[in-house]
Amino acid sequence: MDKRKEANLRVKSSITQTVLRLLDKKSISEITVSEIIREAGVARASFYRNYATKESVITTLIGDILEDYRKNMESDGDAFYTYENVHMSFVYFERYKKQFLDLHRFGFGSILLEMLNQFHEEVAGTMLHKSIERYKLYIYMGSLYNTALVWLQSGKKESVEEITDIFYENCVLRGEK
Repeated sequence: MDKRKEANLRVKSSITQTVLRLLDKKSISEITVSEIIREAGVARASFYRNYATKESVITTLIGDILEDYRKNMESDGDAFYTYENVHMSFVYFERYKKQFLDLHRFGFGSILLEMLNQFHEEVAGTMLHKSIERYKLYIYMGSLYNTALVWLQSGKKESVEEITDIFYENCVLRGEK
């Protein structure tokens, strides 16, 4: 990777970490761009080169994680219903535990869930607006999101494999009956 791209990744990471740290103290509406750039140690131009708004820092973070997931999943539109991708979903929830729980705690859970829904609609391909498949997708995503949330909040008492088995048996296989 060239040095400019590496430097820009460091800038984005610094901005993202700063926003998450500031959200620990106050709401997004109370945070200013000036405060973000000062605490992140970056120029205002660097902020606006990467983000349109302070809220877009959050949506970019979520989008980056989802794009990384997309690169690693099976390519078939039904792929997210496979055991392997359910497992990979829990691996990603575990890997990004802090970000996931922080976003939920800071009131961005609905944005995260909506972006997960949109992501899975894109992966599934074209669906009719009233398609039963669309309802199945939303049931799946809501269940996955809530299961991951409770699992992470309770300290991951079950291993990734155990939570995958529980979810797969109760939410995927049961849905095929």
